[in-house]
Amino acid sequence: MSLASLIFSGRDWLVPVLALAGFGLVVLIWSYARAEADRGLRAVCVLLKVLGFAALALCLLEPLWTGQRAKPGANLLAVVADNSQGMQIHDRGNSQSRGEFLRDVLVGKSADWLSKLRENFEVRGYVFDSRLQPSTDFTELSFDGRASAIGSALTTLKERLGNRPVAGVVLLTDGNATDIAGELPDLKGLPPIYPVVIGREDAERDIALAHVTATQTSFEDAPVTIQADAIASGYVDADVKAELLDSAGKVVGQQTVRVRQDGETLSFRFQLKPEQRGISFYRVRVGAQGEAGQFTDAKNSAEATLANNTRVLAVDRGRGPFRILYVSGRPNWEFKFLNRALTEDDQVELMGLIRIAKREPKFDFRGRAGESSNPLFRGFGNQSKEEIQRYDQPVLIRLNTKDPDELVKGFPTTAEELFAYHAVIVDDLEAEFFTADQKSLVQKFVGERGGGFLMLGGAESFHEGGYLRTPIGDLLPVYLDRAPDDTPRENLRLGLTREGWLQSWARLRPTESEEKTRLAAMPGFDLLNEVRDLKPGASGIATVTDANGRALPAVAVQRFGHGRSAVVTVGDVWRWGFRAPEMSTDMAKAWRQLTRWLVADVPHKVELAAQTKKGDANQAVELRVRVRDSKYLPLDNATVMLHVQPVLGGVSNAPAIRLPAEPSTTEPGLYIATFVPRETGGYHVEAVATNNVGAEAGRAVAGWTTDLAAEEFRSLKPNRALLETIAKQTGGEVVDMGSLGGFAARLPSLKAPVTEAWTMPLWHQPVVFLFALLCFIAEWGLRRRRGLP
Repeated sequence: MSLASLIFSGRDWLVPVLALAGFGLVVLIWSYARAEADRGLRAVCVLLKVLGFAALALCLLEPLWTGQRAKPGANLLAVVADNSQGMQIHDRGNSQSRGEFLRDVLVGKSADWLSKLRENFEVRGYVFDSRLQPSTDFTELSFDGRASAIGSALTTLKERLGNRPVAGVVLLTDGNATDIAGELPDLKGLPPIYPVVIGREDAERDIALAHVTATQTSFEDAPVTIQADAIASGYVDADVKAELLDSAGKVVGQQTVRVRQDGETLSFRFQLKPEQRGISFYRVRVGAQGEAGQFTDAKNSAEATLANNTRVLAVDRGRGPFRILYVSGRPNWEFKFLNRALTEDDQVELMGLIRIAKREPKFDFRGRAGESSNPLFRGFGNQSKEEIQRYDQPVLIRLNTKDPDELVKGFPTTAEELFAYHAVIVDDLEAEFFTADQKSLVQKFVGERGGGFLMLGGAESFHEGGYLRTPIGDLLPVYLDRAPDDTPRENLRLGLTREGWLQSWARLRPTESEEKTRLAAMPGFDLLNEVRDLKPGASGIATVTDANGRALPAVAVQRFGHGRSAVVTVGDVWRWGFRAPEMSTDMAKAWRQLTRWLVADVPHKVELAAQTKKGDANQAVELRVRVRDSKYLPLDNATVMLHVQPVLGGVSNAPAIRLPAEPSTTEPGLYIATFVPRETGGYHVEAVATNNVGAEAGRAVAGWTTDLAAEEFRSLKPNRALLETIAKQTGGEVVDMGSLGGFAARLPSLKAPVTEAWTMPLWHQPVVFLFALLCFIAEWGLRRRRGLP
């Protein structure tokens, strides 16, 4: 605020005035000193007469009251009104909505304050919801905007009026911004903002969904957990019901919670396993138990609004099928149980490459005269000489392959062939089985491609298999250079480590006590590949304890480059499945969970991520597509087309929207597109990538949900704290609706870019002479009352 100051223009009269004042003061003291009255009365009378004479004497100095004020018509003043649907709320006890109050203030009977402002400022009108728009007379106010983008509106206003003299911004809103989640936008450069709070703190009864989240796991126990938090106002001692519905509208779960206090946060928790693969959409809705129109009948509902009672969420059940290559040195029980377990998982495909006979160390003719092929393959079809395995080649059996050509040459020798798998499991197979190039390729498969690698125990695994100081041994989470130990191992008891108890994939029971009971009932194992220790950064998941009480690593995992590796040093896990039917079921579940963990983060050739832009009022979604070639190197010359399909809500039958993705300028192989949803509901998007010759490089799908009204109606109470913060940071102040007239009158005297000086002479103002006269009358009255002359 510009402070006024007092100046004296008649300074030439200063000496006479001082002389006169001094003479008068001496006369007054002398005359009252002779008066017969008490000291207090004489002092009061002297003071009153001095004040009267002083006021008259100051008039001789011609005092002037001067200051600065906004120059009429030279400054802009922005008046910004909230046009969002949140203004449709009715406060408790009011027949009019907040929007109707706001319209009356701007264009109705209460709009006189705008006329006062126009006398001194060039008033510019604006309305905002998801974006800022100019307005001449505010007749555009319809209060149907889907967002209250206060931050975006202020930023846009700063850009539009940046070089103009702006005295301030009058912001009329309830303060419930949908684009300010945490930190305020940059308010530097903005003129003083004067928020006018629309609405009262005591809104009508309402139940609102504040947060809805979906937590997914790759494992069998509670694969999807949906957490919904609701806030109930005005429903003390009432029951609030929450329902979970699938995309067809079928109720798949419901819960009821009693409200204990006003404004209490109610938590609802649902667990489910979607029946279909890929992206699924669900809807959570809440309402008062037994209340009319609790979910959909807004007209008969007792709540202030039903727009915040429903949320839609997307659940991704998997990106499979994941392809796992199992390589074994001999037929064994482990493959039987592993294959049987993974058959029940539609997300995992297990391909087997099992050696049934080793290659001969020296080539000899052992067949018929003149026959060089292995007699084991005599009579099997009409294979060519190149397809028939010889004595100097191992005899391999391929199982569950997708076509006759897969793995026909044995273990992959090229990156394109090996990188087509998501994980590799090596069981009871010596290192000499692999060539030097294949060993390096396996290490690249984990470190560069991001695949998973698991080595199982056996007579020819780990140290016994000669993996020490090999690329495969280097990627394992354990040291293989152990000292020779001939101590017999038998009846080894399995137990989880502290890290193992924290990993959901390592547990098979929901509670600790049940898990301990299960572990105690497991049979002992007799075969163990003993290792020296875990490597730094590796995690021990399980140990086995021998008869001497020594704990030895049994299951260990670690990150290696972009992928992960794991070991199971027990070589006879199959014993677990022979004890009892329920143990066989547990073993199958353990294999499924271990393999799911192994492939959980393995990248695909094409990966698609949909992320809502933080703070965007329109809830725009950034679609990021990463494309890789057959060697899993970034493919930076691809063409990516996105197909966006609304699948839940009023536009579920609308045609798909084609949207091209543009290459990123900062990361090779990354393609970005932005999609602005127009309707509330779920959206399914598929990315199709083609290489430079037009061949398809891969596909990926993703899904997200948009709930435009839920953000707008998250809170029905005006956010006065936010508006006060905005006003404080810009040098403004919060204005009450009832004092707009007074605010318009004093606004010209507040800070403005273009000002003019004003002067008001005080020396001939009636109030000065009236003050002097009152002082003399008061002094005369006191003397007469006490009988003084």
